[in-house]
Amino acid sequence: MAGRKHGRDSVRIKIPVTLADLDKLEIGTVVYLDGLIYTGREGVYRKVLEEGAALPPGLTQQSNANFHCSPAAAVNDDGSYSVGGVTATASFRFSKYMAEWLRRSNARLVIGKGGMSAEDYRDILVPAGAIYLTTVGYGTGALLGRGIRGVRAVHWLEELGNAQAMWVFEVENFGPFIVESDLAGNSLFEQHGKLINANLERLYEGLKAPALSRYGETDDRKDELI
Repeated sequence: MAGRKHGRDSVRIKIPVTLADLDKLEIGTVVYLDGLIYTGREGVYRKVLEEGAALPPGLTQQSNANFHCSPAAAVNDDGSYSVGGVTATASFRFSKYMAEWLRRSNARLVIGKGGMSAEDYRDILVPAGAIYLTTVGYGTGALLGRGIRGVRAVHWLEELGNAQAMWVFEVENFGPFIVESDLAGNSLFEQHGKLINANLERLYEGLKAPALSRYGETDDRKDELI
């Protein structure tokens, strides 16, 4: 359930989350997590969705938080694992897998870097009752690693390798993350992108057309990549 306030405009949430928990979250809210999360990216998605492998027993009851990441993990002498950090991966790369994955796993939280498209939120996450949490900037892998209390299990490690295997982490005060999309499909990045673009247009007001046309350069700012 939704946990106590962690600070101004931030909240701490227990996994597995409920729809009631998520319904209270607004885009831009800072979130910290407690409980079990698992990593899953293209290697896991192919294994389960294309090759027909079964999900690990009990996973869907214990966790509904899918983290797109590559952990910096090492094996200790006693066979346990040490995790120095977790590097989030760009989630838009996995868009084609997400609808079926959410259906199979009942995941309610998708966590990663950079967000997904507004169309993905509307067409994939909203129907599944899921939201997206994004990492805060770059270079936060070691910071996030502090919130990992242990490795509960690792699946398909030898077959998929360290980065692609499914790691199940026990986490406490794990974050910070930012609510990028809510249950209605609103996107923090999309909203602020529109504001930036509107102000950017004013910067070009009154300027002459470009003197050089490199690689198909255009004076239509809608076509320009920045």
